[in-house]
Amino acid sequence: MADSDAAFYAIATEVVNSLETELRRVPQAERGAGRALEIGCGSGRLMRPMSRHFAEIHGVDVISDTVARAREQLRDIPHAHAHFTDGPSLREFPDDWFDFVYSTAFRQTSSRESIIAYLREVQRILKPGALARIQFDGSSSGFSSHDILEFTRSCDLQVLALEGAATPNSWTSWKKQPRGWHATQQDRVFSEQPSRIRRIHNSHSSEPGAPSRGCFASIALGVENLPADAGLHHLRVLVGDSLGTITHVGPMRQDGLQPVTVLLPELEATGLLPVELRWLETPIAPRATLRVIPPGPSIPRICFVAPVETRRVTMTLEEVAQPHEIHATIGGHPAMDLEFLCVDPRPQRFEVKFALPEEVAPGSHELQVRIGRRTLPPVTLDVAGS
Repeated sequence: MADSDAAFYAIATEVVNSLETELRRVPQAERGAGRALEIGCGSGRLMRPMSRHFAEIHGVDVISDTVARAREQLRDIPHAHAHFTDGPSLREFPDDWFDFVYSTAFRQTSSRESIIAYLREVQRILKPGALARIQFDGSSSGFSSHDILEFTRSCDLQVLALEGAATPNSWTSWKKQPRGWHATQQDRVFSEQPSRIRRIHNSHSSEPGAPSRGCFASIALGVENLPADAGLHHLRVLVGDSLGTITHVGPMRQDGLQPVTVLLPELEATGLLPVELRWLETPIAPRATLRVIPPGPSIPRICFVAPVETRRVTMTLEEVAQPHEIHATIGGHPAMDLEFLCVDPRPQRFEVKFALPEEVAPGSHELQVRIGRRTLPPVTLDVAGS
């Protein structure tokens, strides 16, 4: 298998796992009998593993040669079908037809108009109660998390997840509701508090608390009897006196609880703080308690260095407060044309790219990174031959 294929399948495994997690929202008796669509199917390499979950799966792409490859790759799966489409239209599919629509293609779609046109088609072809799982480039100004919430509100789509907002790998999950659904939720009256927070822990571990800020300042609630209509438009979590940011309302677990993931606000107070679950301004569960601890010290670090197959290096750094202070040397020679991009503001994660100096020949070299006065532990950089 070529290196590029190996890299693709490593990423594809993560994507498929994410999609399969969303399918847990489908009742067990209905799984395996539905119809799915992938937008931007490429050569069908995601359709193959996803085909096992559906009685019928379709894919569309705007490149005819790619669609031809997908048909060839999927010829042994009779219920998988690849189609050429000449733009942001899915007119070959009728209204209310699909049980699940997914896509990673919107990361590469820069046109705001094109994105909106596709999303309107997604809303049209989804069955009532059906799901969509879509990946965006949330770091682009083309279609922000605010745009997603506004669009879904106008189309009566229940937002179940909006993860990685403001990053290049933002995921969102929706459920199609009947026309007029959103308006009925605005003034919803609860005669009693129907829900209960049974568990709270750090969303990155099983620890019963979280730091007041930083990359680990997020919590997971285990909620009993959460209203079926609960989503990011109407559900609120108050921590102390400040609103957290809900990123995910998960499917029901075997213990009967639904997970709700919340990014903590920038908290000044530490200690035991009340956590309140609300429907807009109305409390819907008795208060629970969260232990908030002071954040640990910031420790900049190199998380990843991509294999060097050209004369340009890509690496990922975390907990970098001053990216303009990044300096790098390879074998003692300063890096050239250094660029950086914030790919996730919460852990202060940056993708850094630079050109290799002319003096660096193929082979292994020491990569040394300095941020201001702090020098990070060196890593080995393997430079491929031309």
